[in-house]
Amino acid sequence: MNAADTWLTIVLLTVATIVTRCSFFLLGHAVKLPPKVQHALRYAPAAALAAIVAPDLVMVNGALQLSWMNPKLLAGIGAAAFFLTTRHLLGTIIVGMALYSLLRVML
Repeated sequence: MNAADTWLTIVLLTVATIVTRCSFFLLGHAVKLPPKVQHALRYAPAAALAAIVAPDLVMVNGALQLSWMNPKLLAGIGAAAFFLTTRHLLGTIIVGMALYSLLRVML
């Protein structure tokens, strides 16, 4: 790949990024998403967060570890139980981190 190809690739990727990210601002209310798509998009942040957090809870040194000796998994379960009973997000973070710290020392 020569220098012209590299610069052409950079310019085209920049244009593609700008068009896709600014399309909602540029088009305004001209584009309406169907109600089913809008409803489905409400779950996107939770799904993305679960996809990031879940592997970290069950993987230890690159290997799947679903045992009671995994402090991350136990702290995650405890934090989830706390959240389901109280619905308090800051408390969930505090309880999860406290559980993880305690279990890491104990196990």
